[in-house]
Amino acid sequence: MTQPPISARADAGDSAGPPAPRPETPKPDGTSRRRRIIGLTVVGLLFVGWCVTVGLPTDPVLASIWLWVLTIGWNNGRHWTHHLRFLRDWLPVLVFLVLYSYSRGWAYTSTTVPHVYEMLTIDRALFGVIPTVWLQQHLYDPNHIYPWDVGVSFVYFSHFLTVYIVAAVLWLRNRAAWGAFMRRWMLLTFAGVSTYILWPAAPPWWAAKYGLIEPVARLSSRGFNAIGLHGAGNMLNHAQLGANPVAAMPSLHFAFSLCVAGFFMTRLRKRWIPLLALYPLAMAFTLSYCGEHHVTDMIVGALYVLASFVLVSVGERLWRRRRARRAAATAPIDAARLDPAGGASVGSVDVPTDGASGAAVDPDQAIEAIDVGPVGSRVEPIGVGSAERRDGETAAQRPGGTEPAAGATSTAEPEAAGAPVSGPPARG
Repeated sequence: MTQPPISARADAGDSAGPPAPRPETPKPDGTSRRRRIIGLTVVGLLFVGWCVTVGLPTDPVLASIWLWVLTIGWNNGRHWTHHLRFLRDWLPVLVFLVLYSYSRGWAYTSTTVPHVYEMLTIDRALFGVIPTVWLQQHLYDPNHIYPWDVGVSFVYFSHFLTVYIVAAVLWLRNRAAWGAFMRRWMLLTFAGVSTYILWPAAPPWWAAKYGLIEPVARLSSRGFNAIGLHGAGNMLNHAQLGANPVAAMPSLHFAFSLCVAGFFMTRLRKRWIPLLALYPLAMAFTLSYCGEHHVTDMIVGALYVLASFVLVSVGERLWRRRRARRAAATAPIDAARLDPAGGASVGSVDVPTDGASGAAVDPDQAIEAIDVGPVGSRVEPIGVGSAERRDGETAAQRPGGTEPAAGATSTAEPEAAGAPVSGPPARG
């Protein structure tokens, strides 16, 4: 008996010996765990040193630069050209952030008279009191710093970094998710800035400053002094002095926190939802206690988040359908794979045809019957079978066919197209 060749035995799974060890596959990013830990440690030390000596990076452009440094530390084993992709992908975002910084001059001038009575009226109708006034009367002591004073300072400052850190992590791990998140965040920010220009509104600390409500203090940076981060507090105070004082409605501080939580609530398991909800709740308490926003501002901010998510989701769905229609309309038909029974294979999508004339159906009608699958997979229209699958059907499964007799075997061979038929038909 002839033995099969060695290669054949190996392919068949010969169990005579242990399988050969598989070669180790290098990591796609070229950065080992040790190099990554070292890179992140260096970036972390630099960032802490910057915050202690210079202050917190509250400027959006400066925060984006720190995120670029973070991605370099994470992928420090990659070629330097790889790190330039961050600038390529984030350049539109940086331009948008620069315009956002200039929006203060467009929304507020020395003659601006902001709205404030509307929010005070709604807050009193909802709670019977002004929430900021009530919280500071029960929790604030000008002569003592409590643990929650420190906590709210960190929660308030997280507004300047959380969105950008989340975006940077998504950019490193999943570009599609990064694009989806940035589209929602940028539309939300654009809507908020537009409202600031068209309908300027003042926060509670501004209303207290001009005697419209009981005196309240602005407590955003107070907690940093208790832990020795005086430079961080001074930097935050400087940023607040240069911020837009009539940017109360809607509250983008609360809207950004809800945007981050809401984006991941549909992408993580349900057990993470309570933990994600803690962030916008902590931000809501912080903004009200520190006198930065009315509760009405936060309610409108939540509505802006909902509207941004819905509009972007609808736009993404329409864009996907448009691309599918264009692919079905422009893909060349392979004449060799025409199905005379009613289907024509077009690229990776089977487009139904008219069985009588062989003409392709209008792509706008055919797209509704196409189930679009993962990239690179074969997709077939619902109710239209391919020629390959039909060739494998039994006679009983074909219309009008009969099952072969028991014991009968089929000896028919496929005939070449156009070959002559020789001899009379076989007689039974």
